Amino acid sequence: MPILTAGEFEYIDWIRKRTPAHPRVLVGPGDDTAVLKIQPDRPLLVTTDMLLEGSCFLLDQAGPKAIGRKALAVNLSDIAAMAGKPTAAVVSVGLPRDRGREIAEALYEGMREVADRFDTPIVGGDTNSWKGGLVISVTILGEATGSGPVTRRGAKPGDWIMVTGPLGGSILGKHLNFTPRVREAMALHQATRLTAMIDISDGLAADLHHLCEESKCGAVLKAETIPITIAAHHLALDSGNSALEHALGDGEDFELIFTVSPEDGKKLVATQPIAGITLVNIGEIVPSGFWIEEGGVRKPLEPRGYVHEMR
Repeated sequence: MPILTAGEFEYIDWIRKRTPAHPRVLVGPGDDTAVLKIQPDRPLLVTTDMLLEGSCFLLDQAGPKAIGRKALAVNLSDIAAMAGKPTAAVVSVGLPRDRGREIAEALYEGMREVADRFDTPIVGGDTNSWKGGLVISVTILGEATGSGPVTRRGAKPGDWIMVTGPLGGSILGKHLNFTPRVREAMALHQATRLTAMIDISDGLAADLHHLCEESKCGAVLKAETIPITIAAHHLALDSGNSALEHALGDGEDFELIFTVSPEDGKKLVATQPIAGITLVNIGEIVPSGFWIEEGGVRKPLEPRGYVHEMR
């Protein structure tokens, strides 16, 4: 059965002609495996994410090029969450039989836009076709920087909770067109001691809760200090939820939540050492519980956000 209308090998040849040489890539697309140069003294990072039509995106609304950009960017955001440097990407796609080649080419163009921006060569993958919708799975390899990977497990009571940008309302466009905070994370890693970090994919409340679970601690968020996007305020006019609720639970902001000591947090807020973003203190790590404080009143906070259901 042919994998693409014009043939899988013709498509591979089309990709190879558009894939520039890269010093880290000894063998790229077209062989049985890619061959890469790696840094032997740096831990290897590996992350993968799958996007499904109808669940993660609507192909007819977003278009395949935007989906390609997002598919690569969400994985880069995971590398950023560990303050890592991306080194290569591998992509597998399940294409609808109708317009498969057209979709495949637009996907690749979208991925290459992001890949080139972050010096991440696409070194291989797989294509197939079926009767269902578009499926795209990206795996990114990276390497640790600085003092090593920043995990979710190091937050301690007293640490400040900080974010790299405003939150909420991503459905109005940011979910398809965001900048993964790769460079910002590496710069933070150099500028200060990060005790824990996570990217915001499911929502501020949900992802901070994940960090607290791994660090075996609690958190208090200060409602008045949480930065909120204009998009979240627009959504609040019609949704029945406040802009703050959108900031807490919408998800797909792909900003970073990170924790630092109070001393380091004060320095970051005062000096704002990372160009292009404003670092904001939104709360504090506590021994237990998950809370939000608004108008001087503290109340429990549910870990609201996107839930990946499995039945």
